[in-house]
Amino acid sequence: MNELLVRTVTGIVMIAVALLAAIEGGNLFAFLVAAIATLMFYEWTRIVRGWGAAWYISGFIYALLPALALLWIRERDEHGLYLLVWTFIVTWSTDIGAYFAGRSFGKRKLAPTISPNKTVEGLFGGIAAATLLGGAWTLAMGLGPALLALAPVLAIAAQAGDLFESGMKRRAGIKDSGAWLPGHGGALDRLDGLVPVAVLTAAAQLLGLT
Repeated sequence: MNELLVRTVTGIVMIAVALLAAIEGGNLFAFLVAAIATLMFYEWTRIVRGWGAAWYISGFIYALLPALALLWIRERDEHGLYLLVWTFIVTWSTDIGAYFAGRSFGKRKLAPTISPNKTVEGLFGGIAAATLLGGAWTLAMGLGPALLALAPVLAIAAQAGDLFESGMKRRAGIKDSGAWLPGHGGALDRLDGLVPVAVLTAAAQLLGLT
């Protein structure tokens, strides 16, 4: 099967599962978040094996913080579901926009020593997609106007998270963090962008910006 088709089908399934669990909320969403955080930590320990105890502790925090952030966003108030979906939209649209912009227009390497396939054009494609789709959701759901400005900022954070994980894999000499998701690799490969977006969105919520 074509690689793009496999990637697309897997992505649609993951999006559907995430949205259904988010809509249901409660124990189902909490269980899914806990399971994914556990898987992320497991993959992290495989990548950093032999790097020292500090890396294991950092991995625990890396998996725990976004999990708590997602639960906080979802359950804090009556707008929680809408804000959670906004968090997903910004992350997903950044990834998709960067992928297609990079494939279509990419010429200038963004960080060749860390991730040779990422381009400056992909970076801007991801920012544009997150700004447009995140902004549309913000306006449609009546969320705080600050999110209009936060969407492009968090799109950059998402791609920074991606580069961070790419740097870890490059140091470890591996291509993917796992092989659970056809066309995508492991949980860390798919969620490295969500980690900073979830944490920063929760911080914005705490500060009353949403």
